[in-house]
Amino acid sequence: MKVSDCMTHDVEITHPDMTLREAAKLMADCDAGVLPVGENDRLVGMLTDRDIAIRAVANGKGPDSRVRDVMSSDVCWCFEDEDIDDALERLAEEQIRRMPVLSRQKRLVGIISIGDLTDSAQPQQTGRTLLAISRHGGQHSQTLQ
Repeated sequence: MKVSDCMTHDVEITHPDMTLREAAKLMADCDAGVLPVGENDRLVGMLTDRDIAIRAVANGKGPDSRVRDVMSSDVCWCFEDEDIDDALERLAEEQIRRMPVLSRQKRLVGIISIGDLTDSAQPQQTGRTLLAISRHGGQHSQTLQ
């Protein structure tokens, strides 16, 4: 099965110069905990609700701070025509729960989460991925920045 078969297609995008208040409102409106960050028609980062809590609020940044100040700029992504097992491997390796999905022209076409993949992948593979994601620390730990 391919990533495009189980990804979320309708994805809201934020801009690096948007305020955290505006981004949080967008998250609330679309009931999402993550937003891809786009600039000049390119994916330049990811912003999570956890980024706002840990990298912004916990460090004294206010709601008028900019998305670029707290977003993750090291974005891990996959292609829409990749096999879901490859996407699960990447989630495990990077210890992330969600990943933007790009077309071969490198345009954002969706987002995939561990939850999206659980119904489509083998239970053992999903379990191994979740265990790997849940390890303490890792490259994407907010405490490292």
